[in-house]
Amino acid sequence: MSERGAEIKERIATLLETVVTEGGSDLHLSAGSNPIIRVSGALVPLLQQPVLTPEDTLDILKAMAPETRFAHFATDQSIDFSYAHSKVARFRVNGFTVQGAAAMAMRLIPHETHTFEKLNLPPILEVFTQRTQGFFLIVGPVGQGKSTTMAAIIERINETRAEHIVTIEDPVEYIFDAKKSLIHQREVHVDAPNFQSALQAAFREDVNVIMVGEMRDQETIASAVTAAETGHLVLSTLHTNNAAQTIDRIIDMFPPNQQDQVRVQLAGSLAGIFSQRLVPRIAGGLVPAYELLINNSAISNLIREGRTHEIATVIQTSSQEGMIDMDRSLAELVRRGEVTIEHAYERATDPKTFERYL
Repeated sequence: MSERGAEIKERIATLLETVVTEGGSDLHLSAGSNPIIRVSGALVPLLQQPVLTPEDTLDILKAMAPETRFAHFATDQSIDFSYAHSKVARFRVNGFTVQGAAAMAMRLIPHETHTFEKLNLPPILEVFTQRTQGFFLIVGPVGQGKSTTMAAIIERINETRAEHIVTIEDPVEYIFDAKKSLIHQREVHVDAPNFQSALQAAFREDVNVIMVGEMRDQETIASAVTAAETGHLVLSTLHTNNAAQTIDRIIDMFPPNQQDQVRVQLAGSLAGIFSQRLVPRIAGGLVPAYELLINNSAISNLIREGRTHEIATVIQTSSQEGMIDMDRSLAELVRRGEVTIEHAYERATDPKTFERYL
């Protein structure tokens, strides 16, 4: 290895170790600035580290990316991959260009998958780990812990059921050790050309549980709904804000002449939708607030009839069935003294409803 190569490797190790030791969630590298980490939601520049040059960022990206993937960076101008840092953690890496220079955003993925209790998730999620079929979605904006919650659900299935689990990810994030279940983790661009082809192949793999890292297109959603209808438990994520918006987004991905059929399929196959937000905790760190839709006859009818604007009301009035309203969840965090009313108010779906719950 050249002197420059050794220097870059050492620099990468130092930066990633800093993220872990400082309790960070993300690392940002871009030319013309110091490295920056995100801790408890806030960006913190590493002023003790030198300002990065365009040569630095490109060399770091080249050193971290698989050779076959880096070869496409010049033409695609973006790249996604995972990177293992010793035995402590993995990082999901996105490389991209900014005014002609390489930049990187890295998300920390701890090796250990956390329990529902440690993640402060509601016990009602246990119900979905015991489902043998249906479509369950975890939704929310970027950086709100969707992948971590998904990993906790997969790990609970792994611990309690003897099933064949296939994950389809881009890139593979949490690494699971088989316990009661058999687990195969497939990476898009490495083990399959795209999500849809991997999902179609799963039908021939004697699979019970399918985890799709993200619903990105109409074809993937159509295959996932079909899988949920035909005796599989399908878990996935979407970048949407709440249950009603998620259903609308799925249906709107299809042409108008197919939307009625998709509504019928979704009304029958949907198990639930879990939406979460990470809120700064007064004592430090982050704590989730959440909304949970459970598909029952009332929700199913609203989906089938295109009345998704009424779903929020059903969630608010169905707490006895296990549904959770986001505003109620935020108000509960305030009452317990875990978050400030200001932080909760910023994330409230309906400020007036939130105020009534306080």
